[in-house]
Amino acid sequence: MAETIAPKLSKNETIKENSAFLRGTILEGLADVITGALSDDDTQLTKFHGIYQQDDRDVRNERRKQKLDKAYSFMARVRVPGGVCTSQQWLEMDRLADTYANGTIKLTTRQAFQFHGIIKSNLKQTIKEINEACLDTIAACGDVNRNVMCNPNPHQSAVHAQVQKLAEDISNHLTPATRAYHEIWLDGDKMASSEEDVEPIYGKTYLPRKFKIVIAVPPSNDVDIFAHDLGYIAIIEDGKIIGYNVTVGGGMGMTHNNSATYPRAADHLGFILPEDAIKIAEAVVTTQRDNGDRADRKHARLKYTVEDMGLDTFRAEVEKRSGVKIQKLRDYTFESTGDRYGWVKGVDEKWHLTLFIQNGRVLDTAEYSMKTALREVAKIHTGDFRLTANQNLIIGAVSDAAKSSVEAILNEHGLMDRLNTSGLRLNSMACVALPTCGLALSESERYLPDLITDIESILDEAGLRDDEIVIRMTGCPNGCARPFLAEIGLVGRSPGKYNLYLGASFTGNRLNKLYRDSATQEQIIAELREILVRYAKERNEGEHFGDFTIRAGYVKAVNVAKTDFWAEN
Repeated sequence: MAETIAPKLSKNETIKENSAFLRGTILEGLADVITGALSDDDTQLTKFHGIYQQDDRDVRNERRKQKLDKAYSFMARVRVPGGVCTSQQWLEMDRLADTYANGTIKLTTRQAFQFHGIIKSNLKQTIKEINEACLDTIAACGDVNRNVMCNPNPHQSAVHAQVQKLAEDISNHLTPATRAYHEIWLDGDKMASSEEDVEPIYGKTYLPRKFKIVIAVPPSNDVDIFAHDLGYIAIIEDGKIIGYNVTVGGGMGMTHNNSATYPRAADHLGFILPEDAIKIAEAVVTTQRDNGDRADRKHARLKYTVEDMGLDTFRAEVEKRSGVKIQKLRDYTFESTGDRYGWVKGVDEKWHLTLFIQNGRVLDTAEYSMKTALREVAKIHTGDFRLTANQNLIIGAVSDAAKSSVEAILNEHGLMDRLNTSGLRLNSMACVALPTCGLALSESERYLPDLITDIESILDEAGLRDDEIVIRMTGCPNGCARPFLAEIGLVGRSPGKYNLYLGASFTGNRLNKLYRDSATQEQIIAELREILVRYAKERNEGEHFGDFTIRAGYVKAVNVAKTDFWAEN
């Protein structure tokens, strides 16, 4: 019998194995003043600490001509489980953005803060001060469970409190146990030579790839539950959560021209009781730890593990590891993936205001002083701030007495006017892309607002300005802004060119499909003009744009991602 040769592990597996539980030589690299960068191996390890090394690609060529090193800086991602922070924490994030970063705050698609432009000599102090604000960056990136998201749900605050606690509990349970983070960034006591670090859930090499968890509260699917590795759908009876429908195996990333890779909408695993939620989380994580592909990182996400094992086998393994019998799914309904803008009064009799933050970038411009306005609100606000999964912001728990004061500040700085825009723009998202993301093939955050302005002229002509149509853009196919679940998805192909995807469902449970490859702006506008005008004239009552593009024959529905996503239309 021929000997079976085990596949060679990816380089990242060796880096993790030899890292002494994520320490590597990060401390030595931080002390090296010769370069603004860290070593290649440490650059991989700092992701587990919530840090990405980047450089300004806008000046890369000019610096190369001048024989200068790249303009290195770092992005730090701050975990905010469930997206809820205090007014004081918001003020600290505002201060840190000005003191150490590029003066802006980025609200991510996963309810986290991001700081861009931190230089190496300021990195340790930045992380230290983030922790002093009772927030952290550990496990915000890397091959571990990342920030746990949940529905901010301002109009069902009693239920929100329960899902918020679950998000925090899961996050705490799955946070890496290594003391490396505290040693490196917080000057914690170093481990004695006689001691050993232990990772009871992850083990020495952690997970094969990143892992993402969300909690949704129907009828809102604002967390895009089907885009994530593990999801919990709250089942509510008589105003109380009686349990959760569990989803597994969602994920957005793929590689252009590689049909072995594909985005995937999560499968339903079944129903569990509230007290079993953390057991199931750990069991799913350890099943992925032991069965995920550690040889090919393009095939290492949980979505491929579920696909390869089969859902029934995967479910049986999770039941075995957790000791929980997963029950039959309960009925639920999702109505949208977007945010509910404006003032809403919750069951706690407090007001909640959802603001539109275009692409999640909090900054002051000539048109509006967003960063200043939110700082002034935070100074008087006794409630909380809630980051949404759509890069927007909720000013939460505002009393009747304080409502007028908050709104006056926002009106003074032009933020309330930001809600008077098209339904398309209010349902838009973009990743950062250029100039800092090393994976970006095209613009995204800097380009999408202008593209939407051009599309809005078509919407005005067709009478569709107020219609909710979901549009998302990314600079590469990794899918950070979840473009493959957008009714109009634009994915960077090369400078100035994008793949145009159509046909996702408005409620986020069906992927879109490639309609045009490598389209320029002129081609995108021309294609969308024809389809949007026809949609305005021919749509059925209540029919959403993504459903129409399938019925009208522009694309075929993606029912099984592995076979349908890459198939011809």
